[in-house]
Amino acid sequence: MAQPLNDFSRLCVHTQTTKPWDIDQCISEYSKAGIHSISIWRHLLENKDLKAVKAKLEQNNMEVISLVRGGFFPNISKEKREQALQDNITALYEAQAIRAPLLVLVCGADPNQSLEKNREQITTAINALLPLAEQTGVKMAIEPLHPMYAGDKSAVTTLEEANTLAEIINSPWVGVAVDVYHLWWDQHLEQQIKRCGKNNHLFAFHVCDWLVPTRDMLTDRGLMGEGCIELKKIRSWVENAGFLGKIEVEVFSERLWNTDQKMYLEQIKKAYLSAT
Repeated sequence: MAQPLNDFSRLCVHTQTTKPWDIDQCISEYSKAGIHSISIWRHLLENKDLKAVKAKLEQNNMEVISLVRGGFFPNISKEKREQALQDNITALYEAQAIRAPLLVLVCGADPNQSLEKNREQITTAINALLPLAEQTGVKMAIEPLHPMYAGDKSAVTTLEEANTLAEIINSPWVGVAVDVYHLWWDQHLEQQIKRCGKNNHLFAFHVCDWLVPTRDMLTDRGLMGEGCIELKKIRSWVENAGFLGKIEVEVFSERLWNTDQKMYLEQIKKAYLSAT
């Protein structure tokens, strides 16, 4: 098992975890709670002055860990593939503007074509973004999703597939995000985390928990310690692979979104220390 977490120096919270709050509330309330790392979901930046957002982050001593999310590259339509590429170009510039060093990629899938074709288009698109990633100084992390999302959200469904894709692309600007919600079930997870670390491709680590029963596969995630994921064991694998970066709490939960978000933030802190 991993060594105990004794403070909040590695704790990062995704803004989608506290979905009822806007970007200003997330920045202010996380900072007040002693959480000084944040991963920002792009929809909160729509119609915002990014210079003002950056200034507020700095005023509250907040470090941006990642911008979420880019990707959704494949499509049977060439025009829509080009639109997706342009959106990811915008995302890289947004990340640069708020000093996010990483753009998380949910790679996408089109059910109207094969998984192989989807993966081919994902590879082509990421390669096309490499020059801009280097120019902006923003890395990209491929996040494999649970196989239940293979039809429409990501043709990359295992850490093995993500590792292979990162190795094929072979760029210091491309790595992998390990999200326990999507990967905890994989019997080869420890081996693939070692592979990821050996290649210096382990860019991010996301935590939450898997509830039993799960009422909704998208918006019924659990807070750490509420479900069946062996979080401390997986954290030990990640750390043994060389990752000592921020531990990002990413919980999609209608149940928890409907609670007092300030109290919820305190629950997150307790769960982080006790169950992560």
